[in-house]
Amino acid sequence: MKTLQANAGVLTNLEVLEFLRARGATSDPMGCLGAVAPSECKVFDYLVNTPACNQTRGAIDEFLKRCEKFKLAKAEKFNIINLRPSNQALIDPIIEYCEKRLTKDEARGIDEVQELVDSVLEVLPPPPAKPDEEMQDLEEPPTAKPMEEN
Repeated sequence: MKTLQANAGVLTNLEVLEFLRARGATSDPMGCLGAVAPSECKVFDYLVNTPACNQTRGAIDEFLKRCEKFKLAKAEKFNIINLRPSNQALIDPIIEYCEKRLTKDEARGIDEVQELVDSVLEVLPPPPAKPDEEMQDLEEPPTAKPMEEN
C-alpha cells in the first residue's frame, strides 16, 4: 500500500488495521521489533479487540449504501462503522440532533433510528468475544454452598 497524499481523509478502524498488518504489526511483542514502532503495535493490539477485526470492505460498502437515505455526515458514518452501536441509546450520541434528523412516527410505523440500528446489526459483523466472556460460557454456573455453623 502506498500513501499518495498525507492527511487526505479519514480512515475507518478497518483501514488502519489493514495498514498496520501490511507493515507487519502483530500482537506478539517480539514480532513488533524492527519496521513497526511500539506505538503501532499498541494501536494494533487495541484494534484487534474492536469490531474492526471482523469487518470487511464489502460489509462497510453495503452499510454505506444502506445509510444513504439517513443523510448522515461522513464523520457520523465512520463513527457508526468504528463503534458498531447495537441499540438506539448508543446511536443517539453519535448523531448530532438525532431526534430532529431521524424520523420517529409511531402512527405510520416509522422509526429511522431503529432502522439504522437494524442495518448495523445486519451488515456489520459483531465485535470479537472478550476472553472473560468465552471463559464464562465454558464454565458451569456457581452453585450455592450451605453456610457452616460455628
